[in-house]
Amino acid sequence: MLRTLVVAVVLSLGALAGYAADGYRVVHTYPHDTDAFTQGLVIVDGRLYESTGRNGRSSLRMDDLESGKVLQRYDVPAKYFAEGLTNWGRTLIQLTWQTHTAFVYDRFSFRLLKSFSYDGEGWGVTQNGQQLIMSDGSATLQFLDPETFTVARRVTVTDHGAQVTELNELEYVHGEIYANVWHSNRIARISPKTGKVLGWIDLTGIISDAELSDGEAVLNGIAWDAKTDRLFVTGKLWPKIFEIRVIPE
Repeated sequence: MLRTLVVAVVLSLGALAGYAADGYRVVHTYPHDTDAFTQGLVIVDGRLYESTGRNGRSSLRMDDLESGKVLQRYDVPAKYFAEGLTNWGRTLIQLTWQTHTAFVYDRFSFRLLKSFSYDGEGWGVTQNGQQLIMSDGSATLQFLDPETFTVARRVTVTDHGAQVTELNELEYVHGEIYANVWHSNRIARISPKTGKVLGWIDLTGIISDAELSDGEAVLNGIAWDAKTDRLFVTGKLWPKIFEIRVIPE
């Protein structure tokens, strides 16, 4: 276990949000594979699953949280750039970026069960127990039927009337949609009913620039362990996963 770090951050988000963000406290840090270009992160029954991207390097993984070791891995064919990841029943659902294809795997064996197609790009995906929720890099979130994968409805994400674009990795937490904003240290807390941003979590300072070796090593990865009510965040090519607690502004 790495040394526990305590950080409290309450920052203005400037013109986009127009009000102070929630702070955070780091509870624990865990090792993370610096070769993992993290696109999706999810915890199911205490197990950590990860989707990593880039053509020829994309994978589906089960990671050991304490050691950072990859316990199980499926390498995605090189023509696909893997993106977001979520669970549904006994399956895992993994998006791809520009190939309009999602893969459905058996969660235990990683056996590919089927695939389905969608319009536009695939960025992040989560689920609320009834529907899949998908982002495509725009301000729109799509709600999909988990069996037919047809779009049931869409919402536009706005903050004080302005659209919030480049919504990336998603997680459903306490009835809200948490969304990374690409190339940002912010996580948006979004109402699934209206699409309005309910607040922001600003993770500026959670990791130092000296620990990052790539310009694309940005915040991207949110996992909520519903059974223990623990929240985890990481980034692409980051050496650490952080367990955090949100401190209301």
